[in-house]
Amino acid sequence: MKKLKARWGISSNWQLLTILIVFSITGSTAAKLGEPLTLLLGISKDFWLFWPIRILLLFPTYQIILLIVGWLYGEIAFFWAFEKKMLKRFGFKNLN
Repeated sequence: MKKLKARWGISSNWQLLTILIVFSITGSTAAKLGEPLTLLLGISKDFWLFWPIRILLLFPTYQIILLIVGWLYGEIAFFWAFEKKMLKRFGFKNLN
């Protein structure tokens, strides 16, 4: 746990627990929303591109939910920095 706290730049165990809870809620929520989003777009499970489209939809959905849930739990600064770092790795530039 010490290595993880040092890597993320946090000091308390409570903050670490909060961050892990936010990741858990976000992942579960994004996964749960995947099917309704694809069905909303009119893509049924019978369509051969259902899973690739669902996975592509999950990425931006996850990012948005992560910021919302992080804000609700009072960790928006951590998750905004986390988002910027992740998006820069995907090639997005000029994120301040």
